[in-house]
Amino acid sequence: MENIDTICALGTPSGESAIAVVRVSGELSEKIALEAFSLTKSPAPRRACHGSYTSVSGEVLDDVVYILFRGPKSYTGEDVLEISCHGNPLIATRILEDLLARGCRQSDPGEFTRRAFLNGRMDLTQAEAVMELIQARSDRAIRVANNQLRGNFGRQLDQLKMRLLTTVATVEAYIDFPDEDLPPEQKAAELAAIRSVLAFCGRIIDSGKYAAFLRDGVKTLILGEPNAGKSSLLNCLLGFERAIVSDEPGTTRDFIRERVMLDGHCLQLMDTAGLREATSGIEREGIRKTVELSEEADLFLLVLDGTLPSPTLPPEVAERISSENCIVVRNKSDLGDPLPLSDQLTGLELVSLSAVSGDGLEDLKSSAVKMIDAHLAQDQDDLILVNARHSAALQELADCLEAAIRNFEADEPAEFVASELRGAVEAIGRILGRIDNEDMLDILFSSFCIGK
Repeated sequence: MENIDTICALGTPSGESAIAVVRVSGELSEKIALEAFSLTKSPAPRRACHGSYTSVSGEVLDDVVYILFRGPKSYTGEDVLEISCHGNPLIATRILEDLLARGCRQSDPGEFTRRAFLNGRMDLTQAEAVMELIQARSDRAIRVANNQLRGNFGRQLDQLKMRLLTTVATVEAYIDFPDEDLPPEQKAAELAAIRSVLAFCGRIIDSGKYAAFLRDGVKTLILGEPNAGKSSLLNCLLGFERAIVSDEPGTTRDFIRERVMLDGHCLQLMDTAGLREATSGIEREGIRKTVELSEEADLFLLVLDGTLPSPTLPPEVAERISSENCIVVRNKSDLGDPLPLSDQLTGLELVSLSAVSGDGLEDLKSSAVKMIDAHLAQDQDDLILVNARHSAALQELADCLEAAIRNFEADEPAEFVASELRGAVEAIGRILGRIDNEDMLDILFSSFCIGK
């Protein structure tokens, strides 16, 4: 695809701020810098310069700092001009209007990053990591997105592709000699290479659940009987009064969703209606929603009133909780010795807490972080933010490799093995974006910010 237009966009959020950054990419970038800043020679590349931005009508629009990046050593691979003006939205708008008058076009969403991809400045996994980085909701998500943006995932896939291509070349060398078989030691080596690629592929597919933790936050369901202290616990974790706390049972009819950071993790807290026999239609609906939310929860905080016997959980909830995803929070520890837990809750992590005084809150936070870290047991530098597009291609890659292994072991003709391996290589190419699929690129980059 040939980029013939020079595009421009606001690269910072709209609204008042200290500065606003306007970005330009394309062949007109240098000409605009010369004319807008009344220069007699081109500014030194990659050096911040101070000047007055003058419109085509001769009006000084603002005092700005500007930088010219020469392609291909720029974000997009083209000549790029970045203008940092004062953060008055009117000033930024007038500069953008002037750039349009000078022959630029307003960029489409994601067009700067799309040009970076098309000009070979990054592969598609890196381009997707740009949006992951912008939307990251925790420190750990930022770290993983940065690793992906630096090309870690792409380099791993490139290495796998080269190993597969080597195996394809070995197998195809025997296609012209149907009466000859691969020597046993050669066949064993190629099978081992395919299995190692398959094992790596499986690890990435499994990391999809970790990616959901990092991308959306750990979905944490607070549940228990009415008046056990669920809403008080929510307020305690948030540090402010978000939910109404009352002695009247059934106060929470709908669920409340809030986010909180714990040791670099983003927790998506969901406070729900108390589990009991409902006395009204609206409360019954709230309890139904609690059971429904339990299906999507990653972590459960089961709040008990320590002065009362343990409740019997609905079967739909009981079958979802385990020692790996549930912490029993025995509340009201300030009201005396608690009653023993029921057999249904035996083996679950237990933390005693007073949601009124906050005693035990740090123990709860520590237990929650340990439980989440257990799900992220693999080295976080190796985590991949797998999206739906990756998942589909990785599954196809795994299917092709499994078929190649079956054909190898069944002594099928070399053509069958080679065909499956070529399919695996093509699946890797789809992840990296090294295919000509304009429709796929249109869909992917349309979700990006304008100016990115």
